[in-house]
Amino acid sequence: MLKEISIAQVQLNPFTAIGKEWMLITAGDEKGCNMMTASWGGMGVLWRKNVAMMVIRPQRHTLSFVDNQDYYALCFFDEKYREALNFCGKYSGRDYDKAKETGLTTVFDAEAPYFAEAKLVIICKKLYKHQFDPACFIDNSIDANCYPDKDYHECFVGEVVKVLAE
Repeated sequence: MLKEISIAQVQLNPFTAIGKEWMLITAGDEKGCNMMTASWGGMGVLWRKNVAMMVIRPQRHTLSFVDNQDYYALCFFDEKYREALNFCGKYSGRDYDKAKETGLTTVFDAEAPYFAEAKLVIICKKLYKHQFDPACFIDNSIDANCYPDKDYHECFVGEVVKVLAE
């Protein structure tokens, strides 16, 4: 069962947790929510606040849920949930009830939905959003290698307002 902890208690290597183990980005409310697997993002301090940054491509169904809410959650799981993360990254919430398909249990927190099976949940209040601009890439190979379809990510920076852990 998850319980609230202070951010100082978080034991997480963001390079491994995000880049290799992945996370689910979740947003919405009891009327409707969605999640997507993400392997790009970051955490740190910005504007004198503890923040988590994540990115969503414009065609992703989850983007509308994040856009329409003040909060989002980043959910981290044990390796035994890899298939659920694979499913949530491969299939769209437009076509599937991803929670039902994966067996994940949605918990509707006051700020953002998350999953009871997660080992760590970071709930963030949106502070900033922008779309990546190809004119700003200093390394031009990023555009060619990461955006062949020119579907530039929307970038969100959120203040960490709650952390839940096992």
